[in-house]
Amino acid sequence: MNPGDVNLQQLLEQAQLMQQQLVSAQQELNDAQIEGSSGGGLVTAVVNGSGELLELKIDPSVIDAGDAQDTADTIADLVIAAVRDAVRAAADLQQEKLGPLAQGLGGGPGLGQLPGF
Repeated sequence: MNPGDVNLQQLLEQAQLMQQQLVSAQQELNDAQIEGSSGGGLVTAVVNGSGELLELKIDPSVIDAGDAQDTADTIADLVIAAVRDAVRAAADLQQEKLGPLAQGLGGGPGLGQLPGF
């Protein structure tokens, strides 16, 4: 074997290991529940690690029966802020779980040395 030759068996094993790690990380993200909130906890949004909205809670104290329009506008703003907070936290979790795997594809020994990887 020449020094420049690629060890295909070793490369295949590395690719299979990375695939297993990726599947495991994706499952962890799907199972994760991340909470975001706004208004000091008046509105809480729960998303999974992929950013899919699972639950939304609105504290009844936000509702002002005397001013329906203002209440609706306030709730809408709080919901948007809570969902954004939860999705941002989910993106952070995605980076934590998937970031090292993506770096493995682009750098270091193994797949990163092959064109297209």
